[in-house]
Amino acid sequence: MSKKVLIIDDDGDICLLLERFLNKKGFDAAHTRTGEEAMILLKKHQYEVVLCDYRLPDATGLEMIQRIKIVNPEAIIIIITGYSDVRTAVLTLKQGAYEYVTKPLYPDEILLTINSALRNKSNQVTDSSSKTSVKKRDRSVEKTFVKGKSKQAETVQKHIELIAPTDMSVIILGETGTGKEFVAKAIHQKSNRKEAAFIAIDCGALPKDLAGSELFGHVKGAFTGALSDKKGSFELADGGTLFLDEIGNLSYDNQIKLLRVLQERKIKKLGGVKDIDIDVRIIVATNEDLKKAVKKGTFREDIYHRVNEFKIELSPLRERKGDIMIFANHFLRIANQQLDKDVFGFDEEATECLRNYYWFGNLRELQNVVKRAVLLASGDYISLECIPNEIVSPDYTELETEGSEGIDATNLKSAHASAERQVIINVLEKTGNNKTKAAEVLNIDRKTLYNKLKAYNIKL
Repeated sequence: MSKKVLIIDDDGDICLLLERFLNKKGFDAAHTRTGEEAMILLKKHQYEVVLCDYRLPDATGLEMIQRIKIVNPEAIIIIITGYSDVRTAVLTLKQGAYEYVTKPLYPDEILLTINSALRNKSNQVTDSSSKTSVKKRDRSVEKTFVKGKSKQAETVQKHIELIAPTDMSVIILGETGTGKEFVAKAIHQKSNRKEAAFIAIDCGALPKDLAGSELFGHVKGAFTGALSDKKGSFELADGGTLFLDEIGNLSYDNQIKLLRVLQERKIKKLGGVKDIDIDVRIIVATNEDLKKAVKKGTFREDIYHRVNEFKIELSPLRERKGDIMIFANHFLRIANQQLDKDVFGFDEEATECLRNYYWFGNLRELQNVVKRAVLLASGDYISLECIPNEIVSPDYTELETEGSEGIDATNLKSAHASAERQVIINVLEKTGNNKTKAAEVLNIDRKTLYNKLKAYNIKL
């Protein structure tokens, strides 16, 4: 039976293009142009895949993900967006989208993304031994933990080696896309629990109505739609590791339940009457300041102290420039296998471009850019023409400079995105516009400084 695909986009031309293309490829595709119409169809039909534009006339991509997850939790959601929305698009992944693709759309890329999503979903349901060796190689490469060579990467690796053999809870801090789940998996794989399950849950993507069931399970009849008993994530991870990403998004009620599990190592299913003993190591991650959340009263202080037995901080990619090409080449190998291509590497101009870009979306954004570049590459090497113009000629002038007071204005690596332009200006003023000296103070080379002066439109 053909897989059903729903396309949601207010651009009629895009809808018709994708619908006809996917139908020719053996899918049962349909389209609609508003969120409201989409929800009517989603309630009538069971769609395996939903392609949804981030900007609809009556809803955003984030709102649509939440609505779709309620009526069809198993649906694979792929968000369509423009590069100007890349930071927001990364947030959609945290809400439960499988992937996002950027405009202009390439039907072949859409098809590859859909097939990859369906294959990954199938791999989660069954561990069939009939998979080909090529597919097994694909999965192993995609899940490989890549070690960087920067000081920050070396520190993270030392922390992983140190904490993995213990049963201590770990909190991983870092911006969206910095690889928090990969670090959590690396800890699990080096621990005494490596033969047991590693279960990852994105707390930001859990609908409030279903979060308790997903975490703790439920018994038949516990609520409308509970047609059978279900094991929750804690029970599935028994003996292994449970990774709770974006833990700050848990509702207060579920925080209370989580605290009981952390204290007593017991769970109670929704609608159940008996306690179930569990032995689970907890690793959590967040890109927000939980201390501030504790002060605001949105996150319980007792939970914070229990999960914060050991802390690992991941630096943004822009602060680890020496690691950029290590990850770029790793993503190149993955893209070659996914797209059945054999691109050797990046030419000098493309390499310089990737090294100097700001990478707001960190590793997730880099992987997306490399995959598209591999798709467009016609020769052995990726050239500048294969890289999106938004990366080649970025516009950083929209970065906010508010809140730059109090930031160390002599070290670029300590500056936030919203203050980088102002930091450069401050240092240039202090060095009398001496670019060589300014580059030394900012801990970057002269060429990088010139590129940033041009990108930020800083006139001397």
